[in-house]
Amino acid sequence: KVGLLSGICMIVGTIIGSGIFVSPKSVLANVEAVGPCLTIWAACGVLATLGALCFAELGTMITKSGGEYPYLMEAFGPIPAFLFSWTSLLVTKPSSFAIICLSFAEYASAPFYPGCDPPQAVIKCLAAAAIVVITVVNSLSVKLGSYLQNFLTAAKMIIVAIIIVSGIVLLAQGKTENFKDSFKDSKISLSSISLAFYNGLWAYDGWNQLNYITEELKNPYRNLPLSIIIGIPLVTVCYVLINISYFTVMTSTELLQSQAVAVTFGDRVLYPASWIVPLFVVFSTIGSANGTCFTAGR
Repeated sequence: KVGLLSGICMIVGTIIGSGIFVSPKSVLANVEAVGPCLTIWAACGVLATLGALCFAELGTMITKSGGEYPYLMEAFGPIPAFLFSWTSLLVTKPSSFAIICLSFAEYASAPFYPGCDPPQAVIKCLAAAAIVVITVVNSLSVKLGSYLQNFLTAAKMIIVAIIIVSGIVLLAQGKTENFKDSFKDSKISLSSISLAFYNGLWAYDGWNQLNYITEELKNPYRNLPLSIIIGIPLVTVCYVLINISYFTVMTSTELLQSQAVAVTFGDRVLYPASWIVPLFVVFSTIGSANGTCFTAGR
């Protein structure tokens, strides 16, 4: 029941969660300059694309749902495959699902507590409610879960487009001072580049999600590779352009001091309509959570 458009939405919607709106500063903190930061974001995209193309090859050779599980089963036998599925089921997938829903709850509850942090009990109850609602939707209907994912991906692409277009307009107006000597004072070493890559690749997490639902794809031999070839370069271009937009408004120091970079960007550029940024980040995080539940449940 999952076509090409839904496949692309599944990849884009699962990858673009809260990371690019909240923590692009983690890459910048390790290299300390604009030029290397943008280079690493682009390189992470290339690396994720190469990994995903290998997965597309595996997915068209072994057309079974379950992501890495059937591939490990074919290559190494039942014990590594079982250990992988066991750790996924008990640790990695539920914890990532919970983290995404907590990010959603923080953004969703923030407008109701202006000037202070929302109580932890409120955040946890809201995150738990999100988990229950998403699980119920995905239990009831594949089609409903897929439609919800398409809608939420469209919503998050709106905020991505708003941030990118705002940055292009500011660049056209001559706001380029933060890009002069962009490699000056950069901290380039093996450890700093490795840590920057580690943080950057976290924002690309989800590139392998479509392989979890291979059996539910219409014509997987065509749609699986196409979804990957279109989806991940699209995310890479968006990430690099969003970072360029941030740097048109904030210096490296200001970006590192910001708690939530997209919200700071919205306050400076979109005021008095800055409220749309946290609203669409809520859509983005819930979309990422829905994509995680839809695929990892398999």
